[in-house]
Amino acid sequence: MSKLSFAAVAVVVAFSGVASAQSADPRGACKADYDKFCAGIAPGGGKIVACLNAKRDQLSATCKAALDSRKK
Repeated sequence: MSKLSFAAVAVVVAFSGVASAQSADPRGACKADYDKFCAGIAPGGGKIVACLNAKRDQLSATCKAALDSRKK
């Protein structure tokens, strides 16, 4: 395998790991939804999660999955 091919594979693997980690982490997976629906909510005491859950029917599928993974 050439060095260029190896580098390309390494980059793809690295980015796929970041994407899967982000989908499991509500902070990354729900950032756009937070910005859209809960931007005025200060962190602490579960207020952001409560806000996102209150808007659950409007959230992205990625954010819903991340919130669901927190419950397990």
